Amino acid sequence: MDEQTTTWDPYDAAVLDDQRHAYDTARNRCPVAHSDVLGWSLFRHSDVAAAAADPGTFSSATKRLAIPNGMDPPGHTAYRDGLEPFFLPDRVAAFEPRSRQTVRGLLDRLAGRPEIEAIGDLVDPFAHQVLCAWMGWPVADWNRISDWTHGNQEAAFRRDREAGARLAREFADYVTAIIEVRRADGDTSPGDLMAELVHTTVHDQGLSNAQIVALLRTWTAGHGTVAAAMGIVIRHLAEHQELQARLRARPDLLDAAIWEILRADGPLVANTRTTTQPIDIDGQAIGDGERISLMWISANRDPAVFADPDRVVLDRERGQNLLFGTGIHRCLGERSALLNLRVGIEELLQRVAGFEIAASGSPIRSAYPSNGLSRLPLRLHPSAPT
Repeated sequence: MDEQTTTWDPYDAAVLDDQRHAYDTARNRCPVAHSDVLGWSLFRHSDVAAAAADPGTFSSATKRLAIPNGMDPPGHTAYRDGLEPFFLPDRVAAFEPRSRQTVRGLLDRLAGRPEIEAIGDLVDPFAHQVLCAWMGWPVADWNRISDWTHGNQEAAFRRDREAGARLAREFADYVTAIIEVRRADGDTSPGDLMAELVHTTVHDQGLSNAQIVALLRTWTAGHGTVAAAMGIVIRHLAEHQELQARLRARPDLLDAAIWEILRADGPLVANTRTTTQPIDIDGQAIGDGERISLMWISANRDPAVFADPDRVVLDRERGQNLLFGTGIHRCLGERSALLNLRVGIEELLQRVAGFEIAASGSPIRSAYPSNGLSRLPLRLHPSAPT
């Protein structure tokens, strides 16, 4: 960080090695800083929350169709209202047996193994298998979906537009083929989410294939964040045996633990906005049409809001936790994400007596735009406590 020019490099090796604490440093030194990659980054909780709450000044509209995240009101409002029924509490709760069945099947295959690579053996397949089940895609295609998720993250990190465009075309072709089958089936189509989407209307008009593809691209990326979040929580519990034991004894505390662990170590680095007028933020003059990055990880670790931010406090007030964002673009799939996180971690805690970081290797962090893990070797204590 250069305090005189307010510039920083998100790709600096020191930043990528420990994004959380690098963003802490940036927030303390220069809370509004510029980079070629992220434009103007906002690191303070107050600035991030204020920008998210002001869509008139900080636009979410994107050049590529992105529903509803890449839209502003009133279009955003109409699409979000049309999609809200898919994430109502009863609808999400009804999926829990399928989610639990999925993670139990994966854990069955790991039974008896003294050591696992938690990301590849459990986290990644679970996150993408439940995504496929929720969508109505063949669950056997989960590896294909996972490859798109990781491929897009890699393309974003390398700023490889050609690779990103190729992956987008492949995803669109895959989803469009399923959409066309559902449209052809008509009233005989299976009652899955894909079938419901082809009959969903916004402004009394059905969604086009391109609109459904854009929507599902957003939802698929969201499940990549679920995978990152699950890996972070499992790692924290592997490194904090007392909390792990407490959650086995008190599973009712698991939701609070998930919220607080992911506040201190968030899975998603940032989201982007664009200014619609000249604005001053903390003394920095920012012009019209400038890119703004809301640094969620930094905001959720701001000591002005969260005392002792590295410490996981289960009864910490949750109202200002920005894990799922805030404002009109707060994550639509929040309930679904929390359900799958709770079920996946709960089943792991119930299935094994304990787990810890294996001596055979060290956890490896993912790089921007994720803050998850690409490798997490665990040593398991196989028999559940009586």
